[in-house]
Amino acid sequence: MKYVAAGGADLEAPAVIQGCMRIDALTQSELDALIKNDLEAGVNFFDHADIYGGGVCEEKFGQILKQQPSLRDQIFLQSKCGIVTGEKNNYFDFSKKHIIESVEASLKRLETDYLDYLLLHRPDALMEPEEVASAFDQLERQGKVLRFGVSNQNPMQIELLKTCVKQPLKINQMQLSVAHTCMIDEGIQVNTMFDGGACRDGSLLNYARLHKITIQCWSPFQHGAIEGTFMGNPDYPKINKALQTIGEKYGITDSAAAVAWLLRHPADMQVIIGSCNLKRMREIVKACDVELSREDWYWVYKMAGNVIP
Repeated sequence: MKYVAAGGADLEAPAVIQGCMRIDALTQSELDALIKNDLEAGVNFFDHADIYGGGVCEEKFGQILKQQPSLRDQIFLQSKCGIVTGEKNNYFDFSKKHIIESVEASLKRLETDYLDYLLLHRPDALMEPEEVASAFDQLERQGKVLRFGVSNQNPMQIELLKTCVKQPLKINQMQLSVAHTCMIDEGIQVNTMFDGGACRDGSLLNYARLHKITIQCWSPFQHGAIEGTFMGNPDYPKINKALQTIGEKYGITDSAAAVAWLLRHPADMQVIIGSCNLKRMREIVKACDVELSREDWYWVYKMAGNVIP
């Protein structure tokens, strides 16, 4: 397992994270087997959100912790809050009241006294940083959250938060995959008229490296937002051929090759894997033992349809 300094040098966390968005479909025995499989592979970081499965994902995980309390000290537990499922549509709420109530509910469902990380789930256009700061201060003071972060936020949104929030923002979850490379494109296609040269994220990747914020890559096998996976997808023949070739060269699966491509970046990112397939997770973790050459990394990038000036 490759370990990274998640949000700074105060601790080391695995480069591969178990995403828990789909564990509501598992039985308790299947979930127990998944957790044990992860730990054996060195994956001791579990990513939740209060909305996953309408709270059922946290509840099921909490039952495991209740039955095996010694497990809590062996893992990093992360959850997110801020998305509200409304009657008319989903909306965002970063008010102090909502953050506090969401964390209290997550802690209850997870059968734990504290979260290792709490992330604000996507940006809230109506965010008042003073409200967030007050919530973070209370949660930290009460020992209910040890570290904080955000998801899908650009540098200026983070800077706005930092005007009031005193805790370091250690994590930023962002969509990143071989088929979704906009954060990388703007740094390669600088000063060009290519589409990838557009700065859509405010140079977020460089900002994160400068401020020691760990990028957690979500949907590492997805194209678009929720359209589906590019792995094995006939609409992405070049990407799949490239990943198969890389996998054969380095002795890993094509899925592991897609993860190895992300981990090759010097930003020391973490990759969230949502699969609940035990064998697939063990295969993907092998990506941590592989370092793609520069030539191979750029070749995969090109085969994904990107321009190298």
